[in-house]
Amino acid sequence: MKLFKTLLISALAFAGATASAEELSIGFQKSSVNLVVLKSRGLLEQRLKPLGVTVKWTEFAAGPPILEALNVGSVNFGMTGDTPPVFAQAAGTNLVYVGFEAAKPQGSAILIPKNSVIKTLADLKGKRVAFTKGSSAHYLVLRALKKAGLTIKDIQPAYLQPADARAAFERGNVDAWAVWDPFYAVAERANTARVLSDGKGLSNNFSFYLASRQFADQNPKVIAAVIDELSKNDAFLTGKPREVADILAHYTGQDVGIFEAMLARHPRYQVAPLNGEVIADQQRVANSFQEQGLIPRTVKVQDIVWRRP
Repeated sequence: MKLFKTLLISALAFAGATASAEELSIGFQKSSVNLVVLKSRGLLEQRLKPLGVTVKWTEFAAGPPILEALNVGSVNFGMTGDTPPVFAQAAGTNLVYVGFEAAKPQGSAILIPKNSVIKTLADLKGKRVAFTKGSSAHYLVLRALKKAGLTIKDIQPAYLQPADARAAFERGNVDAWAVWDPFYAVAERANTARVLSDGKGLSNNFSFYLASRQFADQNPKVIAAVIDELSKNDAFLTGKPREVADILAHYTGQDVGIFEAMLARHPRYQVAPLNGEVIADQQRVANSFQEQGLIPRTVKVQDIVWRRP
């Protein structure tokens, strides 16, 4: 009888470990073009319905809170820029990279007021620079400072979410603002900023899709279906930019011209498993933060790259 109970408990535990999900909970942000458009078209819901899986969408202001939500189980799939996964891995979050989109170095920039006396990256020394801590903009700032022979200690960081950073920038409370699209395009459209530097030659600015390791391991068919639908969505995104811009404008309430500018800076939206080149680039991101003492330990990106069972 005791042996039977032991076997029953083991069987139940195994069944729970391999049970399919009934809900895919996705964390996204306004820069998640592929996800926002996929949501508006309802294609993912159609794809997952035969698998008995519903889709829940939750919007976040930036990548770091998406991964925080992923860590506590509020979402099980999300998209971020290059830096949030590095901070999450350093903090011990049990997540995995499941795919990436093409580099878009011109999709983020360091902005300064139109009448600013700042002319070069070296002029940032001693200045107050706004950006979201642990975001892709944070990495862009590190790379820009390094190019100018400076470090993070040479500026006054203002760690702000995009909306707060924009307000501070427009009030003149900060000297520069590092941010990604569509916030970058919004500032351009307002004609209040000029570009000190974009990411070209500094940051590849890859977009990454991540999932909790447990969810990915237990639901490889769901992950594969999501990646497939995101990749198929590329044809619509690149083939009908005006229609895509209209969708994004309707969703956000912003001017369509903002998204036309944003889309022009983003080459493709196909999603693929991480390859050696992308892993090496992401490792450079991690090493940069570790060298500056901004993450508590060395991380090995390869350790959390998911391989479908």
